[in-house]
Amino acid sequence: MKDDTQLFKELWDFRDPVATHDTFIKLLNKIQVDDDPNYYIQLLTQIARTFSLRLIFDKAHEFLDKVFELLNTYPAEDLTIAWIRYYLELGRTHNSNNEKEQARKYFLNAWELAKDNNVDGYAVDAAHMMGIAEVPENQLEWNMKAIKFAEQSDSDSAKGWLGPLYNNTGWSYHDLGEYQKAMDLFKASLQWREDKKDLNGTLIAKWTIARTYRSMQDINKALELQLELKLEREQHGLMGDGYNFEEIAECYLLKGEDELAKKYFKRAFELLSNDPWLVKNENTRLDRLKTLSL
Repeated sequence: MKDDTQLFKELWDFRDPVATHDTFIKLLNKIQVDDDPNYYIQLLTQIARTFSLRLIFDKAHEFLDKVFELLNTYPAEDLTIAWIRYYLELGRTHNSNNEKEQARKYFLNAWELAKDNNVDGYAVDAAHMMGIAEVPENQLEWNMKAIKFAEQSDSDSAKGWLGPLYNNTGWSYHDLGEYQKAMDLFKASLQWREDKKDLNGTLIAKWTIARTYRSMQDINKALELQLELKLEREQHGLMGDGYNFEEIAECYLLKGEDELAKKYFKRAFELLSNDPWLVKNENTRLDRLKTLSL
């Protein structure tokens, strides 16, 4: 079966789901479902994703309900990829809304269907999402399963998941307090991102390494790397990053440099308080940033 995981990829800007939505709607308005049901239905799943990324879950479900209706209208043998994408986006929508049990059900459906049809890119995507949606004690198992599957696959789209997988598995080890294992995976993620010449991914990978140094109580190294990251962003003409400022502040706080800490906590709060996901899920964290900035 054709592994068309690259379909729509070049049209996606995950940092701007609104613009991506507009692009997809223009495509949708140019075609009819009968022209190419497989393409049309897959396009609807991606429009749904532009809503779930913005936490507009009712609209995401509205499009996914339409997808389900169409999937049951046209011959199933022609729509295997569309079914997989339906399961993935329905799972992502539930997961983003903290409905983890429902999310896992659909990710498992996607995993099994993709494996059975030898579309490895989608199988790895589903396994990687299971590593996010699972309860903590099961996350590591799924992450390692996804890494092994991707490394052994001949599919470029499957191997394309290795960077995110190294990152996610690193966080699983970090959450378990196994910081050296986390560091090894974060460094593997950094190398992967650098090889891909992925600037944004490289910056994120550098942040994870610096963050792990703080967890390992090497505050000076953590601060050094975070300040280097701040400078690198400036050199690339990028705006300041709230997570970077937050970490700089935490390091200064641990070093007893309260005024510098307050300065960066304030900058972190100004940026991160505009993040809808943090506002919805991390109120205590944001309150702490605000308090420490005063």
